[in-house]
Amino acid sequence: MKKTGVFYHPSFSRRSYLTQGARLEDFPGAIEHILARDNVTMYESPPIEEEWILKVHTPELIRGVEADTLCSTAWHSAGGVLLAGEKVCTGEIDNAFALIGAGGHHSGRNYFGGYCCFNDVVITITYLREIHNIRRFAVLDTDAHHGDGTRDLLYSDPDVLHVCFCGMDSVSDDGTKVDVTAPGGFWANRGSNAKDADEQYADKVKSEFYQRVADFEPDLIFWYFGFDTHKGDYGSLGLSGRCYQKIARFMLQTAEEVTGGRLEVVLAGGSRTDIATNVIPPIIEILADWE
Repeated sequence: MKKTGVFYHPSFSRRSYLTQGARLEDFPGAIEHILARDNVTMYESPPIEEEWILKVHTPELIRGVEADTLCSTAWHSAGGVLLAGEKVCTGEIDNAFALIGAGGHHSGRNYFGGYCCFNDVVITITYLREIHNIRRFAVLDTDAHHGDGTRDLLYSDPDVLHVCFCGMDSVSDDGTKVDVTAPGGFWANRGSNAKDADEQYADKVKSEFYQRVADFEPDLIFWYFGFDTHKGDYGSLGLSGRCYQKIARFMLQTAEEVTGGRLEVVLAGGSRTDIATNVIPPIIEILADWE
């Protein structure tokens, strides 16, 4: 079985930004049975060093994050995502799930918001390039909202494939920056069959991402996973945990074919404690069960 790393800091289980309470308040207890496995290790997320933030963001943005009490977990959130990427790329673990307290994909060079503070994925890409000479990356973003900060930071970078499921369709001239209209939305909240919503969304992810990432041949794949798309959460597309599990298996199989298994799942949006407790542990189990 693969070696799986889970990255977490106790501050993530306290309320740190505008969600409905503390969405990870049941953690790490909710995954104790998974952490007991020989092939699963939990690492405490360290604070990110300022020198790496400054390679992506301006000093003014850092001062703004420091002044925002809702961003108190930003340093450990970005630090955990970076550490997870490093341990995957150096072979200490095969795949990773990075829990976070503050998100990243709405954070650009000199702006942040939307529950996001530092752009954790872009900082990690920058670090892995400079320290480990890892060059090519793919990012699948299935948060409910467009990853505008990530897109702005990476738009001119041909060595990052960024496929974002949101509310529009577009493809950059070089084919590396892709927006896909996510199935679901208003109709999904009006009594449509949840199974149909799950299948439509997962099938769209497979059809829009697989060939692109196979042709691109990255060294590491990030799955930016938001459960805000879950039925009843703030970005609901009528989905259930079944959909996320389908995507997790697809991403593992794709990573096995394309990167030799190197996959990092980064937690993104989602507010409800009950949903977090129900949908996150099965994804970590799928990562750990993959052979």
